[in-house]
Amino acid sequence: MIAFPAGARVWLAGGATDMRSGMNSLALKVQEGLGRDPHAGEIFCFRGRRGDLVKLLWHDGVGMSLYVKRLEAGKFIWPTSPTGEALAISAAQLGYLLDGIDWRNPRWTQRPAKAG
Repeated sequence: MIAFPAGARVWLAGGATDMRSGMNSLALKVQEGLGRDPHAGEIFCFRGRRGDLVKLLWHDGVGMSLYVKRLEAGKFIWPTSPTGEALAISAAQLGYLLDGIDWRNPRWTQRPAKAG
């Protein structure tokens, strides 16, 4: 996993996002849709409609970065928001989310296949 700063705020964008969007389109969504500054050093997370793909947008003070993660099995746990509001989570909860673990109740939900 990418080492984000310990004090960085993490925002989950409510609802589904068009995963064809690049970093400029997502930065515009952060600015206009969420009312936040995309260059403030906060991490913004977006989930696709199918739920198996997330994009993270982060400005580290030098430049904008766009990270993408796709789960091979399962879906990312995402909050439901009828108005599309953003939800703030901790960096530890982001780690759980990126591992495919329910960040609201951290426990491993997927069982490995038997060997042999």
